[in-house]
Parts: sequence; structure tokens; C-alpha cells
Amino acid sequence: MTEKQNKILEAALKLFAELGYTATSTSKIAKEAKVSEGLIFRHFKNKDGLLNAILEKGAEMANLFFQEVLKEERPIEIIKKVIEIPFIVGEEQYYLWKLIYSLKWQAEVYDDSISLPIKKALIKAFQKLNYDNPELEAEVVLIMLDGISTAVLLREVKNKEEILNTILIKYKKE
Repeated sequence: MTEKQNKILEAALKLFAELGYTATSTSKIAKEAKVSEGLIFRHFKNKDGLLNAILEKGAEMANLFFQEVLKEERPIEIIKKVIEIPFIVGEEQYYLWKLIYSLKWQAEVYDDSISLPIKKALIKAFQKLNYDNPELEAEVVLIMLDGISTAVLLREVKNKEEILNTILIKYKKE
């Protein structure tokens, strides 16, 4: 990808995350990226093409986080690594995650395909630990992570470490 394409994607990501996808025009993106609007259309066809390119990068990033979980075999470590995900995302990635989370609210259908491998790993971990309802426990963890991620992205959470430790204590059973 060229430097200009990256500038366009960065500008689009920032504006989509701050203003929302619908409220962001390609002319605003061009102005933010300091390029012509025609260049956006040449490289990405339209605003949807921009969004798809950003979401592809997001899926790649999520898969990197998830690889650490998926290669783990010890059930307690699987659970621990999943719970740690929202706490290890760097602030430089917040625009991307803000956009992904805001799209969940804007879309008519909730797409959980990205998190499906993690859910399966959690279910397997809870099964190995003999939890009564591994599927429900995995769902509870994922819902909790959605809430934590939203809090981290939307407001400054000052006691992240304490929150993480409190949650991890709940799952120290082996």
C-alpha cells in the first residue's frame, strides 16, 4: 500500500471513529488526508471500499491477538489470555476498535464471526475445567469483555489493573 493510501485509510478511520460512518463524507476524508477526493475513488472505489479496507485491517489485528489464545492448551491460560485482550490493546489502536464497536450499534445484524474461534476456545477450556455450563460461561466472558472494551474505549479507566485482577481471580479455578 502506498503512503497516500495509508494516509487516506488513517484519515477515514479517525473520522469514522469520531463522527460515525454515515456522517463522514469522502470529501471530509480527502481534506483530512490532504489528498484529492478523486484519489480516494481511484484507490478505494467509494466510501464502502474504504470501510472494507479498514475492517480487513481490523480482522488481521484481531487474529493476531487471537493467535496467542488459540495456540494455548492450558484451560486457565486460555481464559486468562482472552480476559486480558481489552487490557493489552494499545491506545494507538483505539480508533480502529472504536469504529468496530460503533459499527456493532449501527449495523442491523450483529456479526460475531471474528470472535467465534475465541468463543470455541473458551467453551473447550470451561469443559476441561468441568464447569456446569461451558457455553454459558463462555458467553458471560465475551459479554463482560464487550463491556470492558466499551468502557476502555469511551472513557478513561484509571484502575484497569485492579479490574483485570478482580476478573482473573474469578477464574483461577483449576
